[in-house]
Amino acid sequence: MFRILYEYQRGVLFTAGRFTEVRDPGPNLWIPLVQELRVVDMRIKTAEIPRQEVLTRENIPLLVNAVIYFRVAKPEAVIIKVEDYMFAIKQYAQATLRDVIGYHELDFVLTERERIAENIKEIVESETSAWGIDVEAIKIQEMELSAEMKRAMAKQAEAERERRAMIIASEGELAASQNLQEAAAMLSRSAGALHLRTLQTIRDIAADPSEKIVLFMPSDLGHAVSQMMER
Repeated sequence: MFRILYEYQRGVLFTAGRFTEVRDPGPNLWIPLVQELRVVDMRIKTAEIPRQEVLTRENIPLLVNAVIYFRVAKPEAVIIKVEDYMFAIKQYAQATLRDVIGYHELDFVLTERERIAENIKEIVESETSAWGIDVEAIKIQEMELSAEMKRAMAKQAEAERERRAMIIASEGELAASQNLQEAAAMLSRSAGALHLRTLQTIRDIAADPSEKIVLFMPSDLGHAVSQMMER
């Protein structure tokens, strides 16, 4: 028998049912009925981890799907040790995804997606390396929360924004009160400073003709003025 293997292929040769050798790319010959050549693709493969519902550490449901990128490192191992290595790695990655996300809380899962994917990759790679598989990367494509949880998180974010706004407003009032206190202390050092400030305020108000200015005078001011005129 004769077969040409491409550059991205390797041939696993069995003789009388026993593993003999790995054949390289190029023309290959083997004896029919006695030998069998199994061809393995060495290119990077993509396997989608099915969309599934995962519970976080605080029992919050989360829909997650991911993609795993891997390649065959030892062609003889993927033929001898695993019946269907594509199916096996998908199932193992799916179980690992549930375990890793279930160990963490929701906030960590949503903010540290890359760290979770790297953790899953390390766990899957430690197991599948014995199968002759090299895991290149695992990417989490999507995380979807339930509608109730989305509304709860939106309310939480809104409450957080209101809290920050109140803190900023209170800090502004505190700074304003401190400035007013310093201004009052400075005006109190001069007898005519407060009077000049009052006149400036009246001038600013008088710039608008529609504004009315009401001045409150002491009740004995008229008597004092009449006495000054008699003199």
